[in-house]
Amino acid sequence: MPNLLRRYAALLLPGLLAAAVCQAMPGRVHAGAEQMPPAGLYGDGMNGMPLDTARNRGAGDSTKVRKPLESYFFNDSIRGLSNFSWNVDMSRNRINFAPIDTSMNGFQVDYPFLQNDVGSAYIGTLGGAAIPLNYFLRPNPRNFTFASAYDCYLYTPERVPFYNVKAPFTQGTYFMSGQRKKAEEYLGLIHAQNISPSTGFNLNYKSRGTRGMYTWQGARDKNLSLAFSHTGKKYSAHAGYIYNAAILKENGGIANDRDITDTIFDLPENIPIRLQDARNTIKNNTFYFIQSYGVPLRKLSDEDFSIADRSSIFFGHSFEWSKFTRLYTDTRSSSGDYYDHWYIDPAASRDSTYEGLLSNKLFVQIQPWDRNAVIGTIDAGIGMDNHWYYQFRPDEYLNDNTKKTNRNSYYVYGSLEGSFRRYLKWGADLRYHPMGYRSQDIDFGGNIAVSAFIRQRPITLSGSVRYASRTPGYWTENYFSNHYAWFNSFAKENETRIDLALTVPAIGTELGAYQSVTTGKIYYDANCRPAQHAGSVSVSGLYARKDFRFGGFHLNHRVLLQWSTAQEVVPVPLASAYLSYYFEFNVVKNVLRVQLGVDGRYNTEYYAFGYNPALAQFYNQDEKQLGNYVMLDAFLVAKWKRMRIMVKLQHANENLFGERNYFTVLHYPLNMRQLRFGFSWSFYD
Repeated sequence: MPNLLRRYAALLLPGLLAAAVCQAMPGRVHAGAEQMPPAGLYGDGMNGMPLDTARNRGAGDSTKVRKPLESYFFNDSIRGLSNFSWNVDMSRNRINFAPIDTSMNGFQVDYPFLQNDVGSAYIGTLGGAAIPLNYFLRPNPRNFTFASAYDCYLYTPERVPFYNVKAPFTQGTYFMSGQRKKAEEYLGLIHAQNISPSTGFNLNYKSRGTRGMYTWQGARDKNLSLAFSHTGKKYSAHAGYIYNAAILKENGGIANDRDITDTIFDLPENIPIRLQDARNTIKNNTFYFIQSYGVPLRKLSDEDFSIADRSSIFFGHSFEWSKFTRLYTDTRSSSGDYYDHWYIDPAASRDSTYEGLLSNKLFVQIQPWDRNAVIGTIDAGIGMDNHWYYQFRPDEYLNDNTKKTNRNSYYVYGSLEGSFRRYLKWGADLRYHPMGYRSQDIDFGGNIAVSAFIRQRPITLSGSVRYASRTPGYWTENYFSNHYAWFNSFAKENETRIDLALTVPAIGTELGAYQSVTTGKIYYDANCRPAQHAGSVSVSGLYARKDFRFGGFHLNHRVLLQWSTAQEVVPVPLASAYLSYYFEFNVVKNVLRVQLGVDGRYNTEYYAFGYNPALAQFYNQDEKQLGNYVMLDAFLVAKWKRMRIMVKLQHANENLFGERNYFTVLHYPLNMRQLRFGFSWSFYD
């Protein structure tokens, strides 16, 4: 055991030193993260396309590789890939494969909040607040809800990508649009490198933002992830450091919507706005690691390349330390009558809040037979979360004494997973808090997927059901600031979710249906204050994706229908759609390939969300219905060897058809027409 501890310390020390250097240089790290959906489990094959696999296949035969990759996480088909990526599960000894993005498909959709099925409502700019139109994709955070409007940018330990590469992989990406003084920009950098076939590290850096087309509209979201992984024959470890930050100029939207709908301004910076000097600064630092050690239940022979198909038991531990801070500032002289109350200082606001989390989990995973058996893995674990919160309180102002609130949460959890060859996959899990801050909270559910194959092409029917009873978030019950104050005592939220999906990848078809029933739903009402619905609210949805292809023509469709029994509690548009039509062709075969087309987005009218800068929250408004506007982007995407190039006329139809109601959030117009270009270049030799 001491040898194991020394080995782990030697593996973890470089990552911690790098994190310490990054922590000492906050001005040089960046926030924001794309959400990376889980793609599959062990034995599923590689869902993300490898990087130029045929070209680099020989890299695996290099004499520099002293021994093969032997991890139980990867089967033979995955080990044979030149490059692949995954995300880690912080509660169990399991990983989820994620794609390495080198494809030209969808490259023109560079706003992260528009990359989900039908897109999001957003305050108009890159780097700004956004919320998905699809109710099932909306974040429901239990910790630091002040960052929920920026969830699409954030890295978390379970969103960080890890890589295994035969040769060092570097990718640089840059997008830019608009005049320099109003420009939107995105800069991204990825570097991944393996020290050995089982051990590697990577850096992911992203910076997104805008100087603002409208007055006082600047935003800059930054992200940095430093990550280390070791996936050995018996021992695995993942560790890293995350820095997220969002620095925002909050203008509160335009003062009069008719300045957009009924008037054409050549200079949008001349349109009056609601807040002249409000700012939000949100920052997050996170350190994390997860490790596990596998013990075969029988002695391995020389022929046993991996313990993935042998009875084994794994012991593991995960750790996370995370801290979020937010600072909101404004002055009364530049805020007009936007806010009704100035509780602390009648002249200026300086609202500071922070929340910390120290999480430890111990878990065990039993693999009775092999990892892909009908009962593949049995997981069990215990965890303790220590939460601490700070905000300004009136008594602290009088006593000149600041203090934080501590809450401890204890829980147990477990899961079962299995499969029958490639035809059936199933899983069930449970998490229960017997005592502590979130006492009696419970979350359990199950899923199943059945596949049939026609000419080796899969048709999959999958479904899941989940029930959760949740303690309200701390900030919905306790908050005191210059503009808003509340002390609530809410009951638990109780929600049941059911979904069903049919996917036929060979013909680009997916059909889905979902149902959510929530009792005691907590939301932000029209007064921008937390409220709890007294009864039950039901949200139903039908989703369809169909991609047609006729020679080089691609006609891709995403359509979502939704119904809410209480729109004042859960507002959703009846219909939302994203369509992408383009023609793809070779300019020079195997050298230059091009896509030329148009993207369109649409949703029906509904009482869309408002956004409150002082709370950094979306709230339900009853002032005005928004929607019924088509937004079109014309684009050209090319792939020249390993470089992807994009030129896009964003909002190409602005002021062309007489309708100018381009709002998805109350009083926040989308950007006017502008030319956008970008490129991404990958190096992996």
